[in-house]
Amino acid sequence: MDKIKMTTPLVEMDGDEMTRVLWAWIKEKLILPFVDLKTEYYDLGLLHRNETRDQVTIDAANATKRLGVAVKCATITPNRQRMEEYPQLTEMWKSPNGTIRAILDGTAFRAPIVLPMIHPVVKNWEAPITIARHAYGDMYKAVDMVTEEPGTATLTFKGESGAEKTLTVQTVSGPAVWQGQHNTEKSIRAFARSCFQYAINQRQDLWFSTKDTISKVYDGEFKRIFEEEYETTYKVEFERLGLTYFYTLIDDAVARVIRSRGDFIWALKNYDGDVMSDMVSSAFGSLAMMTSVLVSPAGVYEYEAAHGTVQRHYYKHLEGKETSTNSVATIFAWSGALRKRGELDELPELVAFADHLEAATLATIEAGEMTGDLARITTLPNPVTLSTSEFIKAIARRLAA
Repeated sequence: MDKIKMTTPLVEMDGDEMTRVLWAWIKEKLILPFVDLKTEYYDLGLLHRNETRDQVTIDAANATKRLGVAVKCATITPNRQRMEEYPQLTEMWKSPNGTIRAILDGTAFRAPIVLPMIHPVVKNWEAPITIARHAYGDMYKAVDMVTEEPGTATLTFKGESGAEKTLTVQTVSGPAVWQGQHNTEKSIRAFARSCFQYAINQRQDLWFSTKDTISKVYDGEFKRIFEEEYETTYKVEFERLGLTYFYTLIDDAVARVIRSRGDFIWALKNYDGDVMSDMVSSAFGSLAMMTSVLVSPAGVYEYEAAHGTVQRHYYKHLEGKETSTNSVATIFAWSGALRKRGELDELPELVAFADHLEAATLATIEAGEMTGDLARITTLPNPVTLSTSEFIKAIARRLAA
């Protein structure tokens, strides 16, 4: 059988722990037998990021801007515990996702993969909820410091014109911790436009929520820009299609989301989107059943699974123990990237393969063969719980059939 040809490489960003293991198996069993795969490879594993002083992350992001489509494995963002776990680390490196998103800008759209035999925990959810997460700034581009003595912190902006603005943050009587955040009007406006356009393309209502009653200026700017974009650019088309744009406070939004039937896009600031995408994916069945694509204003796409590195399973794997790790979201990251590459390069066979890969994955689960996280919640009688490798092999058999 001739392999499907590619013309332009994907940017391939390898990662950490159990997802790195999945990455290699998915390529070996599900992609390389069928596709003459072309990638520009970047190792974003934690130790290699440390060796390059994180330059590899910047290089991968710039390659994505150049080539247009990337697929990324889950990666470790080190905290104090990880610094102890990896004594080779010379620094508590920033989130690679944060670095990549800061360079690419744009919006991360995250949607659950829904199957009829996997019922949401929230029983009234009948259709998927897509999280639109702003992918730039806020705490992911913040600066932090700890101080040990009494004193006063100020925030100063120095304009190129020479003008200055200064605010007093707080006067403290002892040790304190500080954080400075920012965002840009350009990025917020691009976020708003991508959300409205995505809602039009998907024919779905758009919700947006912040906490502008407390963060009157910072969150207030997000609210103002969204409303301005809606009124000046998108309102007519929304009304023509019978769509609704709805703003509310985030605590009210959470209550409304839980009571909803689903079938809408929920736009959120960076941190809120990070948290709520995990909540939504888990409530729909599993963290490993949520797709994620970062779409930049320049038309650049980065696909990844919306979950972490599955650390607990990785340590079992290192001990030689069998795991049952769900690889669906990572498979869909690959299929999404291959499909987009095929669309951009006008390669219908590559697009069809991506569709076939997803169909084979879902057909495996529908046939009752699945990993343990799904076997525990499926409504199918007598599901077969497969190991990590067995699940991938079961998909491979259907792909080859």
